[in-house]
Amino acid sequence: MEDSFSGDEDYYYSDRDSLDGLENDEADLQWVPPKGSSTKVITRESLLAAQKEDLRRVMELLSLREHHARTLLIHYRWDVEKLLAVLVENGKESLFNEAGVTVIDDADPMLPLSSTVMCDICMEEVAGDKATKMDCGHCFCNDCWTEHFIVKINEGQSKRIRCMAHKCNAICDEAVVRNLVSKKHPNLAEKFERFLLESFIEDNKMVKWCPSTPHCGNAIRVEEVEVCEVECACGAQFCFSCLSEAHSPCSCSMWDLWAKKCRDESETVNWITVHTKPCPKCHKPVEKNGGCNLVSCICGQAFCWLCGGATGRDHTWSRIAGHSCGRYKEDKAKKTERAKRELYRYMHYHNRYKAHTDSFKLESKLKETVLEKVSISEERESRLRDFSWVTNGLYRLFRSRRVLSYSYPFAFYMFGEELFKDEMTDEEREIKQHLFEDQQQQLEANVEKLSKFLEEPFDQYPDDKVMEIRMQVINLSV
Repeated sequence: MEDSFSGDEDYYYSDRDSLDGLENDEADLQWVPPKGSSTKVITRESLLAAQKEDLRRVMELLSLREHHARTLLIHYRWDVEKLLAVLVENGKESLFNEAGVTVIDDADPMLPLSSTVMCDICMEEVAGDKATKMDCGHCFCNDCWTEHFIVKINEGQSKRIRCMAHKCNAICDEAVVRNLVSKKHPNLAEKFERFLLESFIEDNKMVKWCPSTPHCGNAIRVEEVEVCEVECACGAQFCFSCLSEAHSPCSCSMWDLWAKKCRDESETVNWITVHTKPCPKCHKPVEKNGGCNLVSCICGQAFCWLCGGATGRDHTWSRIAGHSCGRYKEDKAKKTERAKRELYRYMHYHNRYKAHTDSFKLESKLKETVLEKVSISEERESRLRDFSWVTNGLYRLFRSRRVLSYSYPFAFYMFGEELFKDEMTDEEREIKQHLFEDQQQQLEANVEKLSKFLEEPFDQYPDDKVMEIRMQVINLSV
């Protein structure tokens, strides 16, 4: 969705908050988002700062160096609260061991420059300044370390590069990795740096990239995983759980099934099942275009429309040559009837879903027209100076129209037999369906009224007429 009327471009405010508080006074007309945000937009520029903030919390809490704090956070998917819970429950030692963090207080990573070191990888003796000792105490020559790091970065494991020593789970210091790799492959070092930065989003269950196309470069951070629909500063609204378009009131599983149902050819096949019969010879579908039950395929094969069996070409008032069918086949009749019923049911919900989706697309173009009318109205001499009720009404119209369109796939699955067949009795299903449809009908009526008033040429009306439209829009928005 390209239109956004959120007051602060860095935050998304839940649509659950109504427009309570809109009174007749002009000063109260502006829709004010609730205090405190549950969602924050992270731009490319603020990504590093957001990551540093989480690192700082862990570093201060556990008195760690940055790369140890990063290792812990990557292991726990940047969930600081979970990290703290494990710390309280299992203790610091268990927390570190599980994440591959080795902290030796008295360890001296620097090797004497005059000494020589035997590298257990290449089995060569090198000078002390040509070898590196990690926090875990293992020491190898810089060439072997560099080759190890290059292989791991190219394999996509740069976020958690383990020590080369046998059965050592310690994670290598990112500063050492960056320093050694940059000497031979600066581009690879930049790639490593980018992987570390993007791990804040890729591995973080509380943060996800905005799925806009083309990509806006923003990410969305939520405070609670339960938050379902979010809005980016670029205007894109999407489901935080499955990253598809915002689909409330449908659950992610409902929307996935519906999208697939609309994409594939299942209903085309369903129609063919209801309206055609396969030729017993070439197996192509044949549609009957007359009243006679002796039909012929284009391949020349004659067959009985009633049972699908091959026949001769002769057909009299009393018999079909070489064929007789009068026995009732219950399963086949039920299957055909059910396929027809399911097709009509799907068409009912799909037609209404598509109608509101099409209206949503057309009304999205309404924004420019309406804002132009607002601009004209503000320039003329009038008692009315504040037209925020128009933008509030547009915002509510778009949100409500979208929810209304997705309410039809929701009803299709909620009251069908595919997902909740055993969840309700037939009587309960009927009662709930009627209640839902009553609410849906009220929403539908109010959305259509709101759309009608916003399309009015209020820039050409006198003040009294504009005031009347204004109150209608405010009431419908609420």
